Amino acid sequence: MSARKIKTKQEDRSNASKYLKKAEDNYSQMLGALTNNNYNAAGTLAVQCGISAADAVCVHEKGLRSLSQNHLDLCDLVKSIPLPEAQKKSITLKKIISKKNLVQYESRSIYKNEANEIVKGATRFYQWVVSVLK
Repeated sequence: MSARKIKTKQEDRSNASKYLKKAEDNYSQMLGALTNNNYNAAGTLAVQCGISAADAVCVHEKGLRSLSQNHLDLCDLVKSIPLPEAQKKSITLKKIISKKNLVQYESRSIYKNEANEIVKGATRFYQWVVSVLK
């Protein structure tokens, strides 16, 4: 059985900093939302931070960005990066993205402990990406 092909787009590696800037903006606002007990916003911003940070590291390392409608495909793209922590970090990203439906589309608000958990994961992932790109 062959591996499933992820729809990607070639990107100039210099664009990685643009995706990192988006991740940085979301990260900063995520922390502020959590501090202000705005858990829904913190969760949404954590998901967006993770996605933008993943785009940044994939563009930086592979010159590729996922075009898939399924954000979980982005986790597989991160996993394919030839860096020692990429596989572990792809799992962290998967945990973040798996909360997207809850934080953005379900009728109930997310709880403080759920917001703390997703922000913690997004922080770890974002900080790893920053360390790779710097």
